[in-house]
Amino acid sequence: MMNIVNVKKSYGQGSSRVEVLKGINLKIESGETLALVGKSGSGKSTLLSLMAGLDQVDSGEIWIQEKCVNKLSEKELTLFRAQNIGIVFQQFHLVSTLTALENVLLPLNILKNPNALDVATKLIDQVGLSHRSHHLPSELSGGESQRVAIARALSTSPAILFADEPSGNLDEETGAKVMDLLFEMVKQTKTTLILVTHDMDLAKKCSRIILLEHGSLA
Repeated sequence: MMNIVNVKKSYGQGSSRVEVLKGINLKIESGETLALVGKSGSGKSTLLSLMAGLDQVDSGEIWIQEKCVNKLSEKELTLFRAQNIGIVFQQFHLVSTLTALENVLLPLNILKNPNALDVATKLIDQVGLSHRSHHLPSELSGGESQRVAIARALSTSPAILFADEPSGNLDEETGAKVMDLLFEMVKQTKTTLILVTHDMDLAKKCSRIILLEHGSLA
C-alpha cells in the first residue's frame, strides 16, 4: 500500500535550519491500522503531511499504490489525493457555509460521482447524524463536527485514511465514542488507517504502533 524510502524534511533557513525528519523508512500494508506516536515536535504531523501529499519531501520517496507521489505534478497530485486519500484533522476543517450533508457531498461532487447524494446521505446516517444533516457546522457540537469530518473523509472510499490527533479537540467521553466509530467504519471498509496521536490507549486500537523520536523511527 505505502512505501516510504529515506524521507528527509527540514524547515528554516541557513544555520537556523531544523532537520525534522532524518531519513524515514517505513512500509505499510493494505488494510493495516498504524499509530504514529511520539512527543510534540517529534515530527509526527510533518510525516503525516508528507505521506498525505500536503507537503513536499526534501529528499527520499513516498510510494502509494505503486505511484511515487512526490514525483507527481501538482495537478496529478490533487487528482490522486481526491481519489485515494481521506484526511481527518484535529480542527475538523468543515466548510462553515455548507451544511453537514453538503460537507460530505463536497469531495463526491468534485469527483463527479453520479451517486453523490445517495452515498453522502448513507454516510450521514452511518455516523448517526441524519437528524442534523441540514445544520451548519456552527450549529453542531465538536463530536458531531468530527463525525461529519469522518463521513466526508470516507465518502470517496479512499485507499488510505490519515487522522491527525482526531480526538484532540473533544472531551474524553465524546472522543472515545467518535474514535470507536472511526475504527468501526475503517474495519467495515477495510481502509488503511494511519493515525497520529499522543493517546496511547487510542494507539493500542491499531494493529501496529510506530514511535517517532527526534525525527527518527525508534
